[in-house]
Amino acid sequence: MEKKLNNHVKEIQLSGIRQFFNRVQDFPDAVQLTLGQPDFPTPEHVKRAAKKAIDTNKTTYTPNAGLLELRKYACDYVSKKYSLQYDAETEIIVTNGASQGIDVTMRTILEPGDQVLIPAPVYPAYEPIIRLCRAEPVFIDTTNSDFKLTVTQLKAHMSPQVKAIILPYPSNPTGAVLSEKELVSLAEYLQEKDVFIVADEIYSELIYNKTHQSIATMSGMRDKTIVINGLSKSHSMTGWRIGFVFAPATITQHLIKVHQYNVSCASSISQYAAIEAVKNGANDSEFMRKQYKERLNFVIERLRSIGMPVVIPEGAFYVFPSIKASGLSSFDFAVRLLEEEQLAVVPGDAFSPLGEGYIRLSYAYALNELEEALLRLEKFWNKVTY
Repeated sequence: MEKKLNNHVKEIQLSGIRQFFNRVQDFPDAVQLTLGQPDFPTPEHVKRAAKKAIDTNKTTYTPNAGLLELRKYACDYVSKKYSLQYDAETEIIVTNGASQGIDVTMRTILEPGDQVLIPAPVYPAYEPIIRLCRAEPVFIDTTNSDFKLTVTQLKAHMSPQVKAIILPYPSNPTGAVLSEKELVSLAEYLQEKDVFIVADEIYSELIYNKTHQSIATMSGMRDKTIVINGLSKSHSMTGWRIGFVFAPATITQHLIKVHQYNVSCASSISQYAAIEAVKNGANDSEFMRKQYKERLNFVIERLRSIGMPVVIPEGAFYVFPSIKASGLSSFDFAVRLLEEEQLAVVPGDAFSPLGEGYIRLSYAYALNELEEALLRLEKFWNKVTY
């Protein structure tokens, strides 16, 4: 019966991140720097709220868009944090993580033949969702602009077929963050363009040395921007699966239809935990951010001492060093590193073909693990670049 399956589904590959993570299971002694997941526990006050919800039988369906109380506090949260203004009743949907928010968004706005511009290297989940909508992902090479999308690059790829542009900042896998000047420049170019902006801001709380800014706050951009965020990274709640999609009511009224028939609603228990997170945990990420910055500084210092070229990240918890001097492909480099030194990283080509020549290291790991990992990386690097 396999031959009768949807051909578009059969053509999609499993995420390169997960493929490599699965390979690592055959190396039980390997040090892992593969997964993009906080290594801190969910805050205790959030867990207590979830336990209370269970004990008081808050286990039924919620409104499709999510509990109104949660939507109100979530809107208040992004208003205070990022000056984003949305109406809780008509301009936000609570989703099963940011991933479902991306899926709902793409299926709402895309039609066969549309194009979506994506700055790359980039998180691998956008491409298959776009292809399932029978639209075309168009990758924009940002490797010569410190992994940041520029107006010049956009102009070179704009066409009548472009329906949407993804702005995935802070970036997975590069940690790149757009400055206010860079955002304003993009907004000035895009405000007259009849395209959607999908701003994936899931790492918005993990920015170093400055505060996150959203393109949705720029002049002329709110009406065409769909902002995707959530609690996975900011509150170490990856398994709780709570995301938020913010958009003008004219767009949200259609997003909700796809969401409704897809999942009905997000988990009620997770939503009650999320209320506590955004109501009383606005600063929960501060401790994590300080720890990540310390780890980032350590990793960058070690990569420099090793001699691996790297653009210094400004957000998220990844570094994306170049391995071109080794002469190896990203995949071969990662496989040999795993087999010869028991160190697991993600090959750069998992983040589109434009990631070839790089590897991704996650520093969402304890400092002692990072110290051991960088020793192993240094040993291997010296071997392949001798």
